[in-house]
Amino acid sequence: MRGVWHFSFTVADLDRSVAFYRDLLGFTLVHRQDQDNDYTRRLVGYPDAVLRIAQLAVPGQPRGVSTHDLELVEYVSPRGAARDPARHLPGAAHMALTVEDARAEHARLSAAGVRFVSPPNEITAGVNAGGFACYFLDPDEITLELVQPPSR
Repeated sequence: MRGVWHFSFTVADLDRSVAFYRDLLGFTLVHRQDQDNDYTRRLVGYPDAVLRIAQLAVPGQPRGVSTHDLELVEYVSPRGAARDPARHLPGAAHMALTVEDARAEHARLSAAGVRFVSPPNEITAGVNAGGFACYFLDPDEITLELVQPPSR
């Protein structure tokens, strides 16, 4: 392994998700494209695959060979049904985002209608003791986390 290229979420509505990650969370939209080609169908393993893709980056992060951190994918074909988003199920994932002030971000995002699992909790054990963290949900109920690292 040489590094991480990007993290990806499959979403139901690409435009809605781009608005959430760009406008509410502050990601930068790097690129959008439709993928309706043989390469994509072979890659994803669906002979009728047609995808809409958006690539987003966290502003201010160093760029390596990849131009983006997060890829959002909407399957136009085949359409999928929403899965059980429960965090305790095998295969569930989440993405943690660092913030300077978890309480302020919680208040800002809550006011915008974002659903939280809990308010920011003080981290009382482990390497991040002294920081704060909370889980919240994107429009597809994908779990995200705000992390305010401890002051060192």
